[in-house]
Amino acid sequence: MNGAQAIAPGSTLKVLEPAPGVLAFYDGRIPGVRLHGSQENWLDDGAFALGIASYAVIDGDDALVYDTHITLAHARLIRAMLEERGARRIRVVLSHWHDDHVAGNEVFADCEIIANRETDALLRANRARLEAADPPINPLILPNLLFEDRLSLTVGALPVELVHVDIHSRDGTVALLPGGILLAGDTLEDPITYVDEPDRLAAHLIGLERLAALGATRILPCHGAPEVIAAGGYGPALIDATRLYVEKLLRLKDEPVLAGLDLRAFAAEAFATGAISYFEPYEAVHRRNVEAVTALG
Repeated sequence: MNGAQAIAPGSTLKVLEPAPGVLAFYDGRIPGVRLHGSQENWLDDGAFALGIASYAVIDGDDALVYDTHITLAHARLIRAMLEERGARRIRVVLSHWHDDHVAGNEVFADCEIIANRETDALLRANRARLEAADPPINPLILPNLLFEDRLSLTVGALPVELVHVDIHSRDGTVALLPGGILLAGDTLEDPITYVDEPDRLAAHLIGLERLAALGATRILPCHGAPEVIAAGGYGPALIDATRLYVEKLLRLKDEPVLAGLDLRAFAAEAFATGAISYFEPYEAVHRRNVEAVTALG
């Protein structure tokens, strides 16, 4: 792999517990290690290099999995760990339709898989592409329980509120747990958001306002620093940092000189919040974001 070490998928998976009954299944951010191949691919470059977590909430024999991770091997480990902890009923929530969040769905094909209607529509529209991707997600297992706007669940005795928010992707679903804990999916990342819908950044800013109004005090994103997640997650300032970065991207049209700045300089105001930390692989994400926004003209 051109000097990169190849390892078996799932062999470096860490199980963190940011709060009682909340598990984070974290993998990646390991220099010089790739899971799939030396050529650019969604698994290594869009997920593993940046670090990725999926989550589970467990209370008694009831468990809720938030995203099914990046490979079937990861998903099998997650399911086995939950069953070892006594879970007999397992449900899945999809944070959104992107490949690194639905790749393990097949392992949970016999479970209730919950998503908002936008996620279901986007998965169906992109099914052929996902199943032919590198690596392929084939077969892609679709959700079987759909909701609009909000859905209230209980996991054991724990109330969970699912909320549809339009950030990063128009179909985002976040999960608000007791104690102000928020499973944020890709609506927030450390250090910066990955722009997938460059023509809809203004809508995403409105989505960030809605996210802030939920009043979360501890935020657990899918892409972030493992030590922060293990310590209980990020504070609400992560929302502010994301907003500052998106607002700066929206200035590119009128201030093209900003396009030449590296991540540290471009996102200086966001870093100044103290909510995020510089992580070099996000330089490539930032360059891609700038190119996507400036291409709109």
